[in-house]
Amino acid sequence: MSQKREFEDGKPRVEGGSSDDKRRRFKSVVQEVMRLQTVKHFLEPVLEPLIRKVVKEEVELALGKHLAGFKWICEQDIHPLESRNLQLKFLNNLSLPVFTSARVEGDEGQAIRVGLIDTSTGEIVSSGPASSAKLEFFVVEGYFDKDSDWTAEDIRNNIVRERAGKKPLLSGNVFALLNDGIGVLDEISFTDNSSWTRSRKFRLGVRMVDQFDFVKIREAVTESFVVRDHRGELYRKHHPPSLFDEVWRLEKIGKDGAFHKRLHWSDINTVKDFLTHYHLNSSKLRQILGTGMSSKMWEITLEHARSCVLDSSVHVYQAPGFQKKTAVVFNVVAQVLGLLVDLQYIPAEKLSEIEKAQAEEMVTVALSHLHEVRSYDDEISMMRNVLNVPASQTGVGIDYSGLSLTSLDGYGFVSNHRNTAECSGQFSDDVDMEVIPQGLYEDYDNLWSCSQMLGLEEPQSDLQSAVDEFMSQKNAASVGKAHSRRWTKLFSVTKWLSVFKNVTVRKNLK
Repeated sequence: MSQKREFEDGKPRVEGGSSDDKRRRFKSVVQEVMRLQTVKHFLEPVLEPLIRKVVKEEVELALGKHLAGFKWICEQDIHPLESRNLQLKFLNNLSLPVFTSARVEGDEGQAIRVGLIDTSTGEIVSSGPASSAKLEFFVVEGYFDKDSDWTAEDIRNNIVRERAGKKPLLSGNVFALLNDGIGVLDEISFTDNSSWTRSRKFRLGVRMVDQFDFVKIREAVTESFVVRDHRGELYRKHHPPSLFDEVWRLEKIGKDGAFHKRLHWSDINTVKDFLTHYHLNSSKLRQILGTGMSSKMWEITLEHARSCVLDSSVHVYQAPGFQKKTAVVFNVVAQVLGLLVDLQYIPAEKLSEIEKAQAEEMVTVALSHLHEVRSYDDEISMMRNVLNVPASQTGVGIDYSGLSLTSLDGYGFVSNHRNTAECSGQFSDDVDMEVIPQGLYEDYDNLWSCSQMLGLEEPQSDLQSAVDEFMSQKNAASVGKAHSRRWTKLFSVTKWLSVFKNVTVRKNLK
Protein backbone atom coordinates (compact mmCIF):
# COMPACT_ATOMS: atom_id res chain seq x y z
CA MET A 1 0.00 0.00 0.00
CA SER A 2 1.45 3.27 -0.98
CA GLN A 3 2.02 6.03 1.54
CA LYS A 4 -0.23 9.02 1.14
CA ARG A 5 1.25 12.48 1.27
CA GLU A 6 -0.81 15.54 1.42
CA PHE A 7 0.39 18.81 -0.04
CA GLU A 8 -0.59 22.18 1.06
CA ASP A 9 0.38 25.25 -0.92
CA GLY A 10 2.83 23.11 -2.85
CA LYS A 11 4.78 22.06 0.34
CA PRO A 12 4.56 18.73 2.06
CA ARG A 13 2.62 18.77 5.34
CA VAL A 14 4.41 17.17 8.31
CA GLU A 15 2.27 15.67 11.04
CA GLY A 16 2.62 17.42 14.42
CA GLY A 17 3.61 20.85 13.04
CA SER A 18 5.86 22.34 10.42
CA SER A 19 9.63 21.84 10.43
CA ASP A 20 10.22 25.54 11.31
CA ASP A 21 8.13 25.20 14.44
CA LYS A 22 10.09 22.16 15.52
CA ARG A 23 13.38 23.94 14.95
CA ARG A 24 12.26 26.92 17.03
CA ARG A 25 11.14 24.67 19.88
CA PHE A 26 14.42 22.79 19.75
CA LYS A 27 16.40 26.05 19.86
CA SER A 28 14.52 27.33 22.90
CA VAL A 29 15.07 24.04 24.70
CA VAL A 30 18.79 24.17 24.00
CA GLN A 31 19.02 27.78 25.21
CA GLU A 32 17.20 26.92 28.42
CA VAL A 33 19.55 24.03 29.08
CA MET A 34 22.55 26.30 28.46
CA ARG A 35 21.24 28.91 30.89
CA LEU A 36 20.77 26.33 33.58
CA GLN A 37 24.23 24.94 33.00
CA THR A 38 25.71 28.46 33.11
CA VAL A 39 24.06 29.20 36.46
CA LYS A 40 25.14 25.90 37.87
CA HIS A 41 28.71 25.72 36.58
CA PHE A 42 29.63 29.45 36.41
CA LEU A 43 27.35 31.79 38.28
CA GLU A 44 26.96 29.64 41.37
CA PRO A 45 30.72 29.18 42.04
CA VAL A 46 31.31 32.92 41.50
CA LEU A 47 28.28 34.68 42.95
CA GLU A 48 27.52 32.41 45.87
CA PRO A 49 30.83 33.11 47.75
CA LEU A 50 30.43 36.83 47.11
CA ILE A 51 26.89 36.87 48.36
CA ARG A 52 27.81 34.78 51.40
CA LYS A 53 30.72 37.10 52.24
CA VAL A 54 28.66 40.28 52.01
CA VAL A 55 25.84 38.82 54.06
CA LYS A 56 28.28 37.53 56.68
CA GLU A 57 30.02 40.88 57.06
CA GLU A 58 26.77 42.79 57.40
CA VAL A 59 25.40 40.34 59.94
CA GLU A 60 28.60 40.41 61.99
CA LEU A 61 28.66 44.20 61.96
CA ALA A 62 25.06 44.45 63.09
CA LEU A 63 25.55 41.85 65.80
CA GLY A 64 28.79 43.46 66.98
CA LYS A 65 27.04 46.73 67.74
CA HIS A 66 24.46 44.99 69.90
CA LEU A 67 26.65 42.36 71.51
CA ALA A 68 29.24 44.86 72.76
CA GLY A 69 26.79 46.09 75.35
CA PHE A 70 25.65 42.58 76.28
CA LYS A 71 29.18 41.22 76.79
CA TRP A 72 29.58 42.93 80.13
CA ILE A 73 26.11 41.77 81.24
CA CYS A 74 26.87 38.20 80.17
CA GLU A 75 30.00 38.20 82.29
CA GLN A 76 27.84 39.05 85.25
CA ASP A 77 25.41 36.25 84.34
CA ILE A 78 28.23 33.71 84.38
CA HIS A 79 29.16 34.79 87.92
CA PRO A 80 25.88 36.18 89.24
CA LEU A 81 27.06 36.37 92.83
CA GLU A 82 30.12 38.51 91.99
CA SER A 83 29.65 42.31 91.89
CA ARG A 84 31.83 44.60 89.81
CA ASN A 85 33.30 47.66 91.54
CA LEU A 86 33.63 50.85 89.53
CA GLN A 87 34.18 54.41 90.63
CA LEU A 88 33.91 57.91 89.25
CA LYS A 89 37.00 60.10 89.40
CA PHE A 90 37.74 63.75 88.66
CA LEU A 91 40.51 63.66 86.06
CA ASN A 92 41.72 67.24 86.64
CA ASN A 93 41.76 69.78 89.47
CA LEU A 94 39.58 72.83 89.85
CA SER A 95 41.04 76.22 88.99
CA LEU A 96 41.09 78.25 92.18
CA PRO A 97 39.83 80.55 93.54
CA VAL A 98 36.17 80.07 92.66
CA PHE A 99 33.77 83.02 92.53
CA THR A 100 30.00 83.15 92.39
CA SER A 101 28.48 83.60 88.92
CA ALA A 102 31.81 82.62 87.34
CA ARG A 103 32.19 79.39 85.36
CA VAL A 104 33.75 76.55 87.34
CA GLU A 105 36.82 75.45 85.38
CA GLY A 106 39.70 73.02 85.59
CA ASP A 107 43.42 73.68 85.44
CA GLU A 108 44.53 76.21 82.81
CA GLY A 109 40.94 77.05 81.92
CA GLN A 110 40.13 73.54 80.72
CA ALA A 111 36.71 71.94 81.23
CA ILE A 112 36.36 69.64 84.24
CA ARG A 113 36.47 65.98 83.20
CA VAL A 114 35.20 62.90 85.02
CA GLY A 115 36.20 59.32 84.25
CA LEU A 116 34.59 55.94 85.01
CA ILE A 117 37.36 53.82 86.51
CA ASP A 118 37.60 50.05 87.02
CA THR A 119 39.00 49.75 90.55
CA SER A 120 40.63 46.38 89.80
CA THR A 121 42.70 47.70 86.89
CA GLY A 122 42.72 51.46 87.40
CA GLU A 123 41.75 51.93 83.75
CA ILE A 124 38.86 53.87 82.25
CA VAL A 125 35.83 51.71 81.39
CA SER A 126 35.26 52.60 77.74
CA SER A 127 32.67 49.93 76.83
CA GLY A 128 29.44 48.54 78.23
CA PRO A 129 26.24 50.29 79.28
CA ALA A 130 27.88 52.15 82.18
CA SER A 131 30.40 53.85 79.84
CA SER A 132 27.64 55.97 78.34
CA ALA A 133 25.54 56.55 81.47
CA LYS A 134 24.18 59.84 82.83
CA LEU A 135 25.97 61.81 85.58
CA GLU A 136 24.76 64.40 88.09
CA PHE A 137 26.90 67.06 89.81
CA PHE A 138 26.10 68.36 93.29
CA VAL A 139 27.67 70.23 96.23
CA VAL A 140 29.11 68.51 99.32
CA GLU A 141 30.10 69.96 102.71
CA GLY A 142 33.74 71.06 102.85
CA TYR A 143 34.46 69.07 106.03
CA PHE A 144 33.40 65.77 104.38
CA ASP A 145 36.28 63.27 104.55
CA LYS A 146 36.81 62.19 100.96
CA ASP A 147 39.54 59.73 101.92
CA SER A 148 37.37 57.69 104.28
CA ASP A 149 35.49 54.53 103.35
CA TRP A 150 32.24 56.43 102.89
CA THR A 151 29.00 55.10 101.45
CA ALA A 152 26.35 56.55 99.16
CA GLU A 153 24.29 57.25 102.28
CA ASP A 154 27.16 59.30 103.75
CA ILE A 155 27.27 61.34 100.57
CA ARG A 156 23.52 62.00 100.64
CA ASN A 157 23.70 63.16 104.26
CA ASN A 158 26.40 65.73 103.41
CA ILE A 159 24.89 67.28 100.29
CA VAL A 160 24.58 71.07 100.63
CA ARG A 161 21.24 72.60 99.62
CA GLU A 162 20.59 76.24 98.86
CA ARG A 163 19.63 78.61 101.65
CA ALA A 164 15.97 79.40 102.16
CA GLY A 165 14.69 81.84 99.58
CA LYS A 166 17.82 81.45 97.44
CA LYS A 167 18.31 80.00 93.98
CA PRO A 168 19.63 76.43 93.56
CA LEU A 169 23.27 76.39 94.66
CA LEU A 170 24.51 75.29 91.23
CA SER A 171 23.46 77.15 88.12
CA GLY A 172 23.71 75.70 84.63
CA ASN A 173 23.63 72.13 83.38
CA VAL A 174 24.27 69.88 86.37
CA PHE A 175 23.93 66.74 84.21
CA ALA A 176 26.42 65.20 81.79
CA LEU A 177 26.70 62.03 79.72
CA LEU A 178 29.66 59.70 79.70
CA ASN A 179 31.20 59.11 76.29
CA ASP A 180 33.45 56.04 76.22
CA GLY A 181 33.77 56.35 79.97
CA ILE A 182 34.59 60.08 80.12
CA GLY A 183 32.21 62.93 80.95
CA VAL A 184 32.77 66.69 80.61
CA LEU A 185 31.23 69.28 82.93
CA ASP A 186 29.76 72.03 80.78
CA GLU A 187 28.68 75.49 81.89
CA ILE A 188 28.14 75.46 85.65
CA SER A 189 28.58 78.09 88.36
CA PHE A 190 27.79 78.76 92.02
CA THR A 191 24.99 81.14 92.94
CA ASP A 192 26.08 81.57 96.57
CA ASN A 193 29.36 81.80 98.47
CA SER A 194 30.50 79.23 101.03
CA SER A 195 30.96 81.54 104.02
CA TRP A 196 27.64 80.54 105.61
CA THR A 197 28.47 76.82 105.95
CA ARG A 198 30.09 75.27 109.01
CA SER A 199 33.42 74.64 107.25
CA ARG A 200 33.16 77.77 105.08
CA LYS A 201 34.12 75.53 102.18
CA PHE A 202 32.46 73.38 99.52
CA ARG A 203 33.34 70.25 97.63
CA LEU A 204 31.99 69.37 94.19
CA GLY A 205 30.55 65.86 93.88
CA VAL A 206 29.39 63.68 90.99
CA ARG A 207 27.32 60.50 90.96
CA MET A 208 25.75 58.08 88.49
CA VAL A 209 22.07 58.68 87.76
CA ASP A 210 21.50 55.27 86.12
CA GLN A 211 21.69 52.03 88.12
CA PHE A 212 23.00 48.65 86.94
CA ASP A 213 22.54 45.15 88.41
CA PHE A 214 25.58 43.63 90.12
CA VAL A 215 27.52 46.87 89.67
CA LYS A 216 28.60 49.21 92.43
CA ILE A 217 29.69 52.65 91.17
CA ARG A 218 31.21 54.91 93.79
CA GLU A 219 30.70 58.68 93.68
CA ALA A 220 33.58 61.17 93.41
CA VAL A 221 34.25 64.40 95.30
CA THR A 222 36.89 67.11 94.82
CA GLU A 223 39.18 68.70 97.36
CA SER A 224 37.53 71.37 99.53
CA PHE A 225 37.60 74.95 98.27
CA VAL A 226 36.27 78.39 99.14
CA VAL A 227 33.63 80.04 96.97
CA ARG A 228 33.91 83.81 97.20
CA ASP A 229 31.39 86.44 96.23
CA HIS A 230 32.06 87.73 92.71
CA ARG A 231 32.76 91.17 94.19
CA GLY A 232 35.88 89.60 95.72
CA GLU A 233 37.25 88.96 92.23
CA LEU A 234 38.55 92.52 92.38
CA TYR A 235 41.01 91.22 94.98
CA ARG A 236 41.78 88.01 93.13
CA LYS A 237 45.33 86.60 93.15
CA HIS A 238 46.72 86.01 89.70
CA HIS A 239 48.20 82.61 88.80
CA PRO A 240 50.78 83.16 87.51
CA PRO A 241 51.26 86.80 88.47
CA SER A 242 52.44 89.45 86.04
CA LEU A 243 55.62 91.47 86.57
CA PHE A 244 53.55 94.64 86.76
CA ASP A 245 50.81 93.27 89.02
CA GLU A 246 50.50 95.14 92.29
CA VAL A 247 52.41 93.32 95.00
CA TRP A 248 49.23 92.46 96.97
CA ARG A 249 48.33 90.09 94.13
CA LEU A 250 50.87 87.70 95.67
CA GLU A 251 49.65 85.00 98.04
CA LYS A 252 49.62 85.90 101.75
CA ILE A 253 49.83 89.63 101.01
CA GLY A 254 46.39 91.20 101.46
CA LYS A 255 45.37 94.45 99.82
CA ASP A 256 45.93 97.31 102.29
CA GLY A 257 47.03 94.78 104.88
CA ALA A 258 50.08 95.00 107.16
CA PHE A 259 52.45 93.31 104.70
CA HIS A 260 51.20 95.45 101.83
CA LYS A 261 51.81 98.64 103.81
CA ARG A 262 55.30 97.55 104.88
CA LEU A 263 56.26 96.84 101.29
CA HIS A 264 54.78 100.13 100.10
CA TRP A 265 56.84 102.07 102.66
CA SER A 266 59.96 100.43 101.20
CA ASP A 267 58.90 101.39 97.66
CA ILE A 268 58.08 97.78 96.72
CA ASN A 269 54.84 98.21 94.81
CA THR A 270 54.85 95.56 92.05
CA VAL A 271 55.74 91.91 91.67
CA LYS A 272 58.80 93.04 89.71
CA ASP A 273 59.90 95.20 92.66
CA PHE A 274 59.41 92.24 94.98
CA LEU A 275 61.53 89.87 92.86
CA THR A 276 64.22 92.51 92.28
CA HIS A 277 64.62 93.12 96.01
CA TYR A 278 64.65 89.38 96.61
CA HIS A 279 67.55 88.82 94.19
CA LEU A 280 69.48 91.84 95.48
CA ASN A 281 69.04 91.20 99.19
CA SER A 282 66.61 88.48 100.21
CA SER A 283 67.32 88.83 103.94
CA LYS A 284 66.48 92.53 103.86
CA LEU A 285 63.20 91.81 102.06
CA ARG A 286 62.39 89.23 104.72
CA GLN A 287 63.02 91.84 107.44
CA ILE A 288 60.74 94.34 105.70
CA LEU A 289 57.82 91.90 105.93
CA GLY A 290 58.54 91.41 109.62
CA THR A 291 57.97 88.58 112.07
CA GLY A 292 54.25 88.56 111.34
CA MET A 293 54.97 86.57 108.20
CA SER A 294 55.85 83.02 109.22
CA SER A 295 58.41 80.89 107.40
CA LYS A 296 55.62 78.89 105.76
CA MET A 297 53.85 82.05 104.60
CA TRP A 298 57.14 83.40 103.25
CA GLU A 299 57.72 80.24 101.21
CA ILE A 300 54.18 80.42 99.77
CA THR A 301 54.59 84.08 98.81
CA LEU A 302 58.02 83.47 97.33
CA GLU A 303 56.90 80.44 95.34
CA HIS A 304 53.99 82.43 93.92
CA ALA A 305 56.28 85.31 92.95
CA ARG A 306 58.77 82.95 91.28
CA SER A 307 56.01 81.55 89.08
CA CYS A 308 55.89 84.92 87.31
CA VAL A 309 56.72 84.59 83.60
CA LEU A 310 59.78 86.71 82.78
CA ASP A 311 60.75 88.06 79.40
CA SER A 312 63.96 86.80 77.76
CA SER A 313 65.81 90.13 77.80
CA VAL A 314 69.31 90.29 79.32
CA HIS A 315 71.34 93.27 80.49
CA VAL A 316 75.12 93.80 80.61
CA TYR A 317 76.95 96.20 82.90
CA GLN A 318 80.63 96.87 83.55
CA ALA A 319 81.17 98.68 86.84
CA PRO A 320 84.04 101.22 86.87
CA GLY A 321 85.25 100.06 90.28
CA PHE A 322 85.73 96.45 89.16
CA GLN A 323 88.20 94.81 86.80
CA LYS A 324 87.78 96.33 83.37
CA LYS A 325 87.73 92.92 81.74
CA THR A 326 84.72 91.79 83.80
CA ALA A 327 81.03 92.57 83.28
CA VAL A 328 77.87 91.17 84.83
CA VAL A 329 74.88 89.78 82.93
CA PHE A 330 71.46 89.90 84.63
CA ASN A 331 67.75 89.62 83.78
CA VAL A 332 64.78 91.94 84.18
CA VAL A 333 64.44 91.26 87.94
CA ALA A 334 68.17 91.71 88.71
CA GLN A 335 68.90 88.00 88.91
CA VAL A 336 72.52 87.26 88.00
CA LEU A 337 72.75 85.15 84.86
CA GLY A 338 76.52 85.09 84.56
CA LEU A 339 79.76 86.99 84.15
CA LEU A 340 81.75 88.04 81.10
CA VAL A 341 85.41 87.43 81.90
CA ASP A 342 88.25 87.57 79.37
CA LEU A 343 85.94 87.23 76.41
CA GLN A 344 84.27 84.22 77.97
CA TYR A 345 80.68 83.95 79.24
CA ILE A 346 80.47 82.06 82.54
CA PRO A 347 76.88 81.06 83.53
CA ALA A 348 75.77 81.74 87.10
CA GLU A 349 75.69 78.05 88.02
CA LYS A 350 79.44 77.80 87.31
CA LEU A 351 80.44 80.83 89.40
CA SER A 352 82.16 80.45 92.76
CA GLU A 353 80.56 81.92 95.87
CA ILE A 354 83.00 84.84 95.75
CA GLU A 355 82.21 85.48 92.10
CA LYS A 356 78.46 85.33 92.78
CA ALA A 357 78.82 87.92 95.58
CA GLN A 358 80.86 90.14 93.27
CA ALA A 359 78.27 89.76 90.50
CA GLU A 360 75.39 90.69 92.84
CA GLU A 361 77.32 93.77 93.99
CA MET A 362 77.82 94.79 90.35
CA VAL A 363 74.09 94.44 89.67
CA THR A 364 73.33 96.74 92.60
CA VAL A 365 75.63 99.36 91.10
CA ALA A 366 74.10 98.79 87.66
CA LEU A 367 70.60 99.69 88.89
CA SER A 368 71.96 103.09 89.92
CA HIS A 369 73.59 103.59 86.51
CA LEU A 370 70.94 102.33 84.12
CA HIS A 371 72.15 104.67 81.37
CA GLU A 372 75.36 102.62 81.26
CA VAL A 373 73.58 99.26 81.00
CA ARG A 374 73.41 97.60 77.59
CA SER A 375 70.28 95.55 76.92
CA TYR A 376 69.70 92.68 74.48
CA ASP A 377 66.69 90.61 73.46
CA ASP A 378 68.12 87.36 74.84
CA GLU A 379 71.36 85.61 75.78
CA ILE A 380 72.04 84.51 72.20
CA SER A 381 71.72 88.08 70.97
CA MET A 382 74.02 89.26 73.76
CA MET A 383 76.72 86.69 72.92
CA ARG A 384 76.47 87.43 69.23
CA ASN A 385 76.84 91.20 69.74
CA VAL A 386 79.16 91.39 72.74
CA LEU A 387 81.36 88.38 72.07
CA ASN A 388 80.95 88.23 68.29
CA VAL A 389 79.93 84.59 68.66
CA PRO A 390 77.88 83.18 65.74
CA ALA A 391 74.42 81.93 66.71
CA SER A 392 75.45 78.40 65.80
CA GLN A 393 78.22 78.46 68.41
CA THR A 394 76.57 80.24 71.32
CA GLY A 395 77.05 78.44 74.58
CA VAL A 396 80.35 76.80 73.53
CA GLY A 397 82.75 79.70 74.14
CA ILE A 398 84.12 82.45 71.93
CA ASP A 399 84.76 82.06 68.23
CA TYR A 400 87.95 83.89 67.24
CA SER A 401 87.37 83.58 63.50
CA GLY A 402 86.85 86.96 61.88
CA LEU A 403 88.08 88.77 65.03
CA SER A 404 90.32 91.72 64.17
CA LEU A 405 92.52 93.86 66.38
CA THR A 406 90.19 96.82 66.07
CA SER A 407 87.17 94.80 67.17
CA LEU A 408 88.48 94.79 70.75
CA ASP A 409 87.94 97.72 73.05
CA GLY A 410 90.13 98.58 76.02
CA TYR A 411 88.13 96.29 78.31
CA GLY A 412 88.48 93.15 76.27
CA PHE A 413 84.94 93.30 74.83
CA VAL A 414 83.93 93.46 71.21
CA SER A 415 83.02 97.02 70.28
CA ASN A 416 79.76 97.78 68.53
CA HIS A 417 79.65 99.79 65.30
CA ARG A 418 79.02 103.05 67.14
CA ASN A 419 82.09 102.64 69.33
CA THR A 420 84.20 101.65 66.32
CA ALA A 421 83.17 104.82 64.53
CA GLU A 422 83.97 106.93 67.57
CA CYS A 423 87.41 105.38 67.90
CA SER A 424 88.29 105.60 64.21
CA GLY A 425 90.29 108.74 64.87
CA GLN A 426 92.80 106.72 66.85
CA PHE A 427 94.06 105.04 63.68
CA SER A 428 96.66 106.41 61.25
CA ASP A 429 95.46 107.44 57.82
CA ASP A 430 98.13 105.32 56.15
CA VAL A 431 97.60 102.25 58.31
CA ASP A 432 95.00 99.67 57.54
CA MET A 433 92.15 99.09 60.05
CA GLU A 434 93.65 95.71 60.88
CA VAL A 435 96.90 97.33 62.16
CA ILE A 436 97.62 98.29 65.78
CA PRO A 437 96.23 101.71 66.81
CA GLN A 438 98.73 104.57 66.84
CA GLY A 439 97.96 105.18 70.51
CA LEU A 440 99.70 101.92 71.31
CA TYR A 441 102.92 102.64 69.38
CA GLU A 442 104.66 103.76 72.57
CA ASP A 443 104.14 100.18 73.88
CA TYR A 444 104.90 98.55 70.57
CA ASP A 445 108.40 97.47 71.65
CA ASN A 446 106.89 95.74 74.65
CA LEU A 447 104.37 94.05 72.42
CA TRP A 448 107.09 93.04 69.95
CA SER A 449 109.27 91.41 72.64
CA CYS A 450 106.31 89.48 74.00
CA SER A 451 105.36 88.28 70.53
CA GLN A 452 108.93 87.10 69.91
CA MET A 453 108.67 84.95 73.02
CA LEU A 454 105.67 83.28 71.36
CA GLY A 455 107.64 82.68 68.17
CA LEU A 456 105.97 85.44 66.14
CA GLU A 457 108.59 87.45 64.21
CA GLU A 458 106.34 90.47 63.55
CA PRO A 459 103.24 90.94 65.71
CA GLN A 460 100.41 91.97 63.46
CA SER A 461 101.53 90.54 60.15
CA ASP A 462 102.49 87.17 61.60
CA LEU A 463 99.24 87.10 63.56
CA GLN A 464 97.28 87.76 60.40
CA SER A 465 99.16 85.06 58.50
CA ALA A 466 98.58 82.64 61.35
CA VAL A 467 94.85 83.35 61.27
CA ASP A 468 94.75 83.06 57.49
CA GLU A 469 96.61 79.75 57.59
CA PHE A 470 94.33 78.38 60.27
CA MET A 471 91.20 79.36 58.36
CA SER A 472 92.56 77.97 55.10
CA GLN A 473 93.00 74.59 56.80
CA LYS A 474 89.58 74.70 58.40
CA ASN A 475 87.94 72.54 55.77
CA ALA A 476 90.99 70.47 54.83
CA ALA A 477 91.18 66.82 55.68
CA SER A 478 94.68 67.24 57.08
CA VAL A 479 95.94 64.85 59.71
CA GLY A 480 99.14 64.22 61.62
CA LYS A 481 101.65 67.06 61.63
CA ALA A 482 99.52 69.37 59.51
CA HIS A 483 96.64 69.02 61.99
CA SER A 484 98.99 69.66 64.90
CA ARG A 485 100.50 72.75 63.25
CA ARG A 486 97.02 74.16 62.71
CA TRP A 487 96.12 74.02 66.40
CA THR A 488 99.56 75.31 67.39
CA LYS A 489 98.88 78.39 65.26
CA LEU A 490 95.47 78.82 66.95
CA PHE A 491 97.12 78.64 70.37
CA SER A 492 99.57 81.33 69.26
CA VAL A 493 96.74 83.55 68.04
CA THR A 494 94.96 83.19 71.38
CA LYS A 495 98.13 84.03 73.30
CA TRP A 496 98.76 87.03 71.04
CA LEU A 497 95.28 88.37 71.74
CA SER A 498 95.89 88.02 75.47
CA VAL A 499 99.14 89.98 75.19
CA PHE A 500 97.40 92.65 73.12
CA LYS A 501 94.68 93.07 75.73
CA ASN A 502 97.21 93.44 78.54
CA VAL A 503 99.05 96.16 76.61
CA THR A 504 95.75 97.91 75.93
CA VAL A 505 94.77 97.80 79.62
CA ARG A 506 98.13 99.29 80.67
CA LYS A 507 97.67 102.04 78.11
CA ASN A 508 94.23 102.89 79.53
CA LEU A 509 95.52 102.92 83.11
CA LYS A 510 98.22 105.50 82.33
